[in-house]
Amino acid sequence: MKSTNETGHAKNVANFEDLISFCTAYGPSYNPSKTTITIAGLTHLFEDAQAKIAKVTSAKNDFDIVTGARQTKFATLKPLATRIINALSATDALDTVVKDAKTINRKIQGGRASSKIVKSTEQSPEAKPTTTISVAQQSYDRVLDNLHQLIDLVSAETNYNPNEVELIVANLNGYHSELKMANTTVITKHTTYSNARIERNAILYTSANSLVETAFNVKKYVKSVFGATSPQYKQISSLEFTKPNL
Repeated sequence: MKSTNETGHAKNVANFEDLISFCTAYGPSYNPSKTTITIAGLTHLFEDAQAKIAKVTSAKNDFDIVTGARQTKFATLKPLATRIINALSATDALDTVVKDAKTINRKIQGGRASSKIVKSTEQSPEAKPTTTISVAQQSYDRVLDNLHQLIDLVSAETNYNPNEVELIVANLNGYHSELKMANTTVITKHTTYSNARIERNAILYTSANSLVETAFNVKKYVKSVFGATSPQYKQISSLEFTKPNL
């Protein structure tokens, strides 16, 4: 389901297309001196806005895919950390070493890297996903750091020499590298997604000749040409163009 705000972006663009259609139908009577509200200018802006919205959709899909992949990879981290503790506890390692390892594991088990945090849909309205991602990212970073500490600790313990392949230090380091790569990929895709949203917001709302501002200018021009009570102005005055809180 599309969020309220994503639907709002698309609605603004759809209404802008209707606006262009009405203005085109006015023929020679629609002849503004301002380049940005000529039919050519409006058409160019409409096509650019469409492209920017499509770019956001594509970037968000890419981001959601890698976010899900990261979630899947991290799902095995907590059980694996517990197995490491159990394997270490079954050796002749000093109690202080085991205690330190258990302390690190408690931090790992208490981490907040979960699907509830990492999902980044643009929920109602424009739900500041950057803040949500920032919190989630700190959680993933902390978990990765704690796992690295745990691996370092057991690698320094000569009594830690498990027969289970997945618990061998070399493989633990490989697993940590995989998790780090998955995390880095999410960071990169989130940056692309965030930048795409900035570009979309600029062309729709924040630039000097944004789509919404241009639509308002077209309405003013049509009102000046045909009059406030004219059927032409009534046609376009009902077209809504809204600005979200960005």
